[in-house]
Amino acid sequence: MPGTTLASLTTLRLGGPAEHVLTISTPADWADAVRAIGQRGEQTPVVLGHGSNVIASDAGHPGSVVVMNTRGITATRVDDTTVDVTVQAGHPLADLTAWAATEQLAGIECLAGIPGTTGAAPVQNAGAYGQQISDTLDHLTVWDWEMDRMWTLPAEACQLRHRNSRFKSNPGRWTILAVTFHLIRSAAAPAVYQPLADELGVHVGARPPVAEVTAAVLANRHRRGLLLDPHGPDARQAGSVFLNPPVTATQAAHWSATGCPVHADSDGQLRASAGRLLEHAGYGPGRQVADGIRCSDQRTLTLTAHDGATATGFAQALTELSAQVKIATGIALRPEPTLVGIWP
Repeated sequence: MPGTTLASLTTLRLGGPAEHVLTISTPADWADAVRAIGQRGEQTPVVLGHGSNVIASDAGHPGSVVVMNTRGITATRVDDTTVDVTVQAGHPLADLTAWAATEQLAGIECLAGIPGTTGAAPVQNAGAYGQQISDTLDHLTVWDWEMDRMWTLPAEACQLRHRNSRFKSNPGRWTILAVTFHLIRSAAAPAVYQPLADELGVHVGARPPVAEVTAAVLANRHRRGLLLDPHGPDARQAGSVFLNPPVTATQAAHWSATGCPVHADSDGQLRASAGRLLEHAGYGPGRQVADGIRCSDQRTLTLTAHDGATATGFAQALTELSAQVKIATGIALRPEPTLVGIWP
């Protein structure tokens, strides 16, 4: 697609020209894309789903950009309660959680409202409200650019951990083509996150119906400014810009005493709220951070782009914010969005 920019393929709507854009609409398109990329002598392309967790370079990308737009859910009954669900990589994760709620299949209900595609979700082991992709992932179908072949990777081979995986630590080698989950036809998983339990009006550990949990998650995300409204004033964003940082037990006790939320992740690591640490450093909703860049109107941890914003400026703003938090709190924040395209 000549004349396409990375800005048009990302939710931040920043980024320069994309030289060769290949859209994968069906699984059958994949072989043609691999052939075209090989004929151009490229080793790996940039692969995008909805572009909701990336910062695309102002300089663009001189090679191939693959847009994963495949759709489809296939459910296979394992026994009376268990269903294996295979989802094409380009299928919106939000649509998958809505489908699972309708089918009363538990295991991914707390992921409702997370933007992006199902194929992108395992890359950072997407999660929320005490649930994450690794809880129900069975296996992935991936393309290995180094070996030039397709693999089936079992969940344990994906090295999924808190907002990380082998795909994030070795970017570019694998492209996820399909994701298979192991879901259970039952009530939802126990509510372990207090704000979600409060939203549901139940005690921690309760197991309401899947559809009720899905609706409560969406309502809570909406209230906290966590739903991406493509037409709202904060539409140009990449979600939370920093990961919740790991803290020591001493730091956790100190920041908990100040009202900063601290929780243990699935690996047992204590983590403090990145948003609250930003607020301690003097930032807040609606605050201007740089030219054309400010905190969203509803939450500090989401930066939004406006007229005058550039990708370079956005990335530099994250560096400056992290430095200011380090000075104010002694804790380093690590950016969550991935950089794509040409960067110095």
